[in-house]
Formats: sequence, structure tokens, C-alpha cells
Amino acid sequence: MPAMPLTAKQRQLTARYSVIEDLHERLAALVARGQRWPDVTTAERTDAHLIRGCTTPVWLAGSVADSHCHFRIAAGSALVKGLAALLAELYDDEPPAAILAFEPGIIEALGLDRHISPTRLHGLAQIRRAIRDFAAGADKSSS
Repeated sequence: MPAMPLTAKQRQLTARYSVIEDLHERLAALVARGQRWPDVTTAERTDAHLIRGCTTPVWLAGSVADSHCHFRIAAGSALVKGLAALLAELYDDEPPAAILAFEPGIIEALGLDRHISPTRLHGLAQIRRAIRDFAAGADKSSS
């Protein structure tokens, strides 16, 4: 089965969570998704995987298999892990070049940008940057 373009993947994720009209229920669904998302191991919870600029500790570990990136997340808060897992899910199983070329709009599409704090939004931008940095390194090593 051919890979789904990131624009379609983002639409699909947005549709999945948009059907939940109540903001608190939508956030609860994201938290539940974060709990099921692959976790960073205890051994990987090091400064090398810690994302700078997040008020809650967030660790991101990436790997590459068959030229596609995969991400694991751990966070000090269930909500932050859920939000981080949303970004990880969007970019998971994508080639590095696709990750580098696509800027997400899912946070805005779900209206979360209007309901979470500016510091959380900054943290999400830092998570996106970390995903992008990992993909850039993976892209260089595959060249």
C-alpha cells in the first residue's frame, strides 16, 4: 500500500479528533492516545533526548527503519505527552525529506492553539524542531 501524503495524514488525524466537539473530551482523547504511544525507555531519558524549551520535561527518541523515521515520546505530564504524540503520530513512518518539507497545521486545525498556554505552544514548536532536526540528521546519513 503506498504511503499517505502528509497533507492527507494530517486531514485524517484532524478529522479523527474534530468529531469530538467538547474541548475537554478532545484533550482527554489526546491524553489517551499519548498513553498508548511508544514510550522513550528509561535509559533514553538523557540530556541527549531532552527537548530544550519545554517547561515540562519531554524526551524524544527517533529511529530509522527502511528509510522511514519513527518516534517515541515521554513527558512529565500526560497532556504534554498526548500533544507531543499527536505530532509524533503525524510524522511517524515518514521519510526524512517529507518530514523536512511539511509544516504541521494540526494544532490550529483542532483549535488547540486557542486553548493551551503560550508556553505549551512554544514547547510544541520545540518538539517539532526536534523532530525536524532528527529527520535532517537521518536525511544526511542516507545521502
